[in-house]
Amino acid sequence: MRKLTELIRADMRPALGVTEPGAIAFAVASAKSHVAGEVKKVHVALNSGMYKNAFTCGIPNSSHFGNLYAAALGAVAADAKKGLESLDAVTPKGDVLAEQMVADGKVEVVLDHIGSEITIDARVETETDNCVVSIRGSHTNIVQIVKNGICIWQMKEDAKVEEKEEPEKVAGAFSEADCKGIGTGSDIPVIHRYTLAQILSYVREVPAEEIAFIGDAFTMNLELLQEGIRSKRTTITPMLLEENGQELISENAQSTAQLLCNGAIEARVLGLSRPAMSITGSGAHGIIATMPLYAYAKVHKERVSEEALLRATALSYLITMYIKEYSGKLSAFCGCGIAAGTGMACGLAYLQGAEEEAFTNVIQNMASGLTGMICDGGNHGCAMKGIVAVDAAFRAADMAKKGICIEHIHGINGRTPEDTMQYMGMIASPGMVETEKTIVEIMEQK
Repeated sequence: MRKLTELIRADMRPALGVTEPGAIAFAVASAKSHVAGEVKKVHVALNSGMYKNAFTCGIPNSSHFGNLYAAALGAVAADAKKGLESLDAVTPKGDVLAEQMVADGKVEVVLDHIGSEITIDARVETETDNCVVSIRGSHTNIVQIVKNGICIWQMKEDAKVEEKEEPEKVAGAFSEADCKGIGTGSDIPVIHRYTLAQILSYVREVPAEEIAFIGDAFTMNLELLQEGIRSKRTTITPMLLEENGQELISENAQSTAQLLCNGAIEARVLGLSRPAMSITGSGAHGIIATMPLYAYAKVHKERVSEEALLRATALSYLITMYIKEYSGKLSAFCGCGIAAGTGMACGLAYLQGAEEEAFTNVIQNMASGLTGMICDGGNHGCAMKGIVAVDAAFRAADMAKKGICIEHIHGINGRTPEDTMQYMGMIASPGMVETEKTIVEIMEQK
């Protein structure tokens, strides 16, 4: 199997609801699994991206939202074995127990620092025990477990996030101080070892059966969309359905793309009980990177094959990953619109039979148009940002095919597509660190 195929396969993961509440619940549930007795206190420290993204986010199987309830549900109802689908185990009884924990002041979630890389430190206390689970780099990447001041598990320093094994207890082997700084390797990301030309070559040449698993994303995201169509809680989805002639697939590719993409995003941010297929740790990224392409392929099914759709989606995923490795997993800019939107725009160009040069034009056009769109957390507004991204992607691809693009002498555009994608990421990190601080301050003042 080719390295880029392995990269995509490792990155694609089901995520129930917005990823950040799921990750918080997972971390707390993981810590709880190492202690005995009734939980007396939960303390969670988060980087700004985690803190912000879960701040007002809907939680699957719960009537509540936000950081506190995600942490509380992790302590009383979530199943750590389910990873980012840990909240699938929540019952009405568990929801009530979590509500009581929050009301009793037993749950605390704090902003640890402003930063784009994921950090979660979840501490669970009982009468007899305490345990801290630390996550770094990705939403479920546990790097250390400390019980009663003793490190009982640590990730090997050379372990990769995608390839790490489940933690095994090594009781008493390390002190808490010994565990600091684990899992923070600085190697060049795999995706950055490829040029756009090499990525395009891979997309065109990889055997279709090798990337057939990508089709699982369409199935999963469509089921989430259907949940949103059925729900009485959605408000944007009914409008998009009306604009598409009350049809799931109409003759208009762009309005179909808006419905399939942003109907699924709305269902996700409201916390409806179906998972999305995430990419780069985000369900919304996964939805934007796939569903407009699926829509285009279905509207133009007479000339777009299933194989072409798989290849276009592989391209979309890889471009998304390329930009995200520069911007950080969670930053002050909207990676859904900017990174996944650019990936999806390249996928659209592929489905439309674009020539090699057009893909550079697509990236230049998206960089000039969307870069700088802020992320103010995982919330209902994500659907609005998705609407903007879909419109921008269709326009960018159409202009690129006609040879129209914003030239590299302007703004943040680089001389090469690789440079441009790097500059897009740099706008987020380190460029928007102060913006991130301001966003969080505004959210906490409300």
